[in-house]
Amino acid sequence: MLIDTHTHIDMIEGLSLEDVLKNARENNVDKIIVPCAYPKDVDKIYNLAVKYDDVYGMLGVHPSEARDWDDALAEKIKEYSKNNKIVAIGEIGLDYYWDKSFNDIQKEVFIKQIKLANELNLPISIHDREAHKDTFDILKEYNKNSTIVMHCFSGSVEFARECIKEGWYIALGGVVTFKNAVKTKEVAKDVPLEKLLLETDAPYLTPVPFRGTENQPSYVRFVAEEIARLREISFEELADVTTKNAKDIFNI
Repeated sequence: MLIDTHTHIDMIEGLSLEDVLKNARENNVDKIIVPCAYPKDVDKIYNLAVKYDDVYGMLGVHPSEARDWDDALAEKIKEYSKNNKIVAIGEIGLDYYWDKSFNDIQKEVFIKQIKLANELNLPISIHDREAHKDTFDILKEYNKNSTIVMHCFSGSVEFARECIKEGWYIALGGVVTFKNAVKTKEVAKDVPLEKLLLETDAPYLTPVPFRGTENQPSYVRFVAEEIARLREISFEELADVTTKNAKDIFNI
């Protein structure tokens, strides 16, 4: 069995939600975890997780939406997190790729959500795009007790090793299957298995052989197959360890 630890099934347009979940089950994807990006989607993600047995939710505000953070949202997240189908705060972090004009706001909202996760004793799914140093430094300073998952890891082997020294987990998705993704392939080979997670980030970053089409949770098996190939281990071993990691981190 596999677990897709980060998949935006609410954003998939080409398939019905029922078909997305059916395809996942048929490809031995036992559970999927859906992050929240927009403040307006907190209710939607919560309701999705509650409705479907094999769906779990994370709640939080993506860094690109940090200007829309409202402190009242923290109270709603606290209330929803009483349900054990809400398994993390995410995806939160820093994104300096598109717009650097509100980096200070991103940092402020990031810190608030780290503190919220600590209060709730929930793991954190981290979005870090071209902001490695600031992300690392803020987590080091403000995170007290939450397990950290570096979602869609895009750093070097050296940065991955620094994250692992802190006890954090590395999550890899479809990029590892891309022919020219040399850095990601090196990370996939180097990360200790007990610190590795699988994800799709659907509908984005579709793995080979379906690159160029819309991603979905069932495709996480191609991520697993490629990492197993790179590490020269069996698919079954990779699946067993990463599934155990996910169950332990997210308490599912």
